[in-house]
Amino acid sequence: MSKKLIKVIALSIITLASCTTTQKQEEQVVDENPFLTEYTTPFQVPPFDKIQNSHYLPAFEAGIAEQEAEIEAIVNDPETPTFENTILPYDKSGRTLNRVSGVFFNMIECNSDDEMQELANQIYPMMSKHSDNIAMNPKLFERIDYVFQHRNEMGLDDQQIRVVEKYHNDFIRSGAGLNAEDQAKLSAINEQLSTLSLQYGNNLLKENDSFKLVIEDPADLAGLPQANIDAAAEQAKADNLEGKWVFTLSKPSLIPFLQYADNRALREKIYRGYFMRGDNNNEFDNKALANEMTKLRVQKAQLLGFDNYANYVLEPNMAHDAATVDKFLIDIFNPAQELAKKELAEMQAIADAEGADFKLESWDWWYYAEKLRKAKYDFDENQIKPYLSLENVRDGMFAAANKLYGITFTENTNLPVYYPGVVTYEVKEANGDFLGILYMDYYPRASKSGGAWCTSFRDSGHDIDGKKIFPVISLVMNFTPAQGDTPALLNWDETETMWHEFGHSLHAFFSDGLYSRTCGSVPHDFVELPSQIMENWVAEPEVIRMYAKHYQTGEPMPDSLINKIENSALFNQGFNTTELIAASILDMKWHEVTTAEDIDVNAFEKQAMDEIGLMPEILPRYRSTYFSHIFNGGYSAGYYAYTWAEVLDKDAFNYFKTSGDLFNPELADSFRKNCLQECGSDEGMVQYRKFRGQDPEYDPYLKARGLK
Repeated sequence: MSKKLIKVIALSIITLASCTTTQKQEEQVVDENPFLTEYTTPFQVPPFDKIQNSHYLPAFEAGIAEQEAEIEAIVNDPETPTFENTILPYDKSGRTLNRVSGVFFNMIECNSDDEMQELANQIYPMMSKHSDNIAMNPKLFERIDYVFQHRNEMGLDDQQIRVVEKYHNDFIRSGAGLNAEDQAKLSAINEQLSTLSLQYGNNLLKENDSFKLVIEDPADLAGLPQANIDAAAEQAKADNLEGKWVFTLSKPSLIPFLQYADNRALREKIYRGYFMRGDNNNEFDNKALANEMTKLRVQKAQLLGFDNYANYVLEPNMAHDAATVDKFLIDIFNPAQELAKKELAEMQAIADAEGADFKLESWDWWYYAEKLRKAKYDFDENQIKPYLSLENVRDGMFAAANKLYGITFTENTNLPVYYPGVVTYEVKEANGDFLGILYMDYYPRASKSGGAWCTSFRDSGHDIDGKKIFPVISLVMNFTPAQGDTPALLNWDETETMWHEFGHSLHAFFSDGLYSRTCGSVPHDFVELPSQIMENWVAEPEVIRMYAKHYQTGEPMPDSLINKIENSALFNQGFNTTELIAASILDMKWHEVTTAEDIDVNAFEKQAMDEIGLMPEILPRYRSTYFSHIFNGGYSAGYYAYTWAEVLDKDAFNYFKTSGDLFNPELADSFRKNCLQECGSDEGMVQYRKFRGQDPEYDPYLKARGLK
């Protein structure tokens, strides 16, 4: 569709402030909206310096109108449906919508404000309705179904047949086969779910921001590292509480407090602030939302012919059904909790020896785990942080990717960014060919959701003429920021997190394919393989020596510390695995509900954890009221995917290790080709077998988790 036609469509739907506005003024409004034409920025990155909140809604409306026109052109084509006149134009439709969506849905997570959230309240249901209008368009599905039924008679290649089959299944799963009455019900459910999900996420953001642990007495800081005390003082200054110390629920503030603060009552206070998020019976309470979303998901699944939502979600995944996932999880949970109980006994012994007259509770775990780590391994994580400056960890990450795949990362300071401090890089092949642009956003702020993630402002692929489209990828994190003259120093978890998210970006940069539906597309329980495998390299002594340098002296981390990292690799794995699997099981329990009835959220959660016998000293990693992965993300009935993919990543990395070369070029080429570049060419396990030559083995995972 031409830019001129895009403007005509946009003008027809933009609401103007005055009915007397001239045509010239109307054209100026359109010209000034950066989403309504192709970007003219270097590498066609979003023009963040020109984007205003007022641009989003008109651009979404214009994008919807544009795609509706494209769909109409497809369904009104008098020719017999073919791949070229039906599947291909549908695959490439919605360019304007893709541009604005790629920015807005990322900004609502990492640079939001009240105005953005109000816009989201309009845009989410609008997009849900638009998606349903396409998915339930009977004429469009009739044409897609015709191509599907005749796909083996049309001279299509394997990838074209796969695209046809994927789209046909998408439409069936989106309600194309339902009668009009049920389609209307499904559309209403989808619209409600989009609104409730947004509200759930907004509530959680408010809960995160509203909690402050304010300390006035310096004695209450006992045990805390000076860097964390200084960060709390900086937070207090930002909150106009100079002379005090403020700790928040962001991980760089919360976790060190739980690990090191001697004041047990304050550890309990901040941990309760964390695990009671969304469960405070206030205006930001998420219990009613979780309840309502569960009922709607049951109704949706049953409309589409499934007994529960989990089986609906899992049908296209590697695991395929809920029974398979349930067995997979419980087979890991039981030995993991047995290991956790041994860890607890060791910690209780330390507490008893120090004269504690209490039984350890969940808010004690981090504190006594640190004592146990020091006792067993003579290892204090603060010993390694001076060697883990953010810059060193990042540069080591880039160096590892270079050794594996030959790619390079060059900072470009001339690209527009959406927030001060965001850094951009050009990514290139070893021969200099351009691969894409990488944004890196490191630090917490009030406008950003918690956690870390990789996202895309523009996906890999090709346009309708076969021209390569280069990805624009963003890594968003919440790391401990620099303090005074001390640079940002990462703990080990943050170090692994950066490499994890970076693995997702490599998947995005390497993905290739002519069709949007299959380019880079993998089952949900495969998608963490590219990210988690990078966590294996980060901990190898050979690799640590590449990047761990003291921020003041430049001296490499001594072997004595590297040995401590290696020796303590299994430390606290019982706890880590138990809380992770407990959350995965809780996710499955929510989505195996088969009746759309009101549920007492806390009672349901307690029963689910009681059924598996979860020890009271460990909470599931996410409770129901702040489980954003499943109620505000894409992981409903899918949180198990982290563990499912970990079996794959441990097996894959073991393949590298047993080859005798961590950077084995032949294996790196094969992994890139089969698991990253052409990963959408066939089903997930088929692609993995092409790399591995066999099904994955479980032993490397069990050993890495200390379960064998």
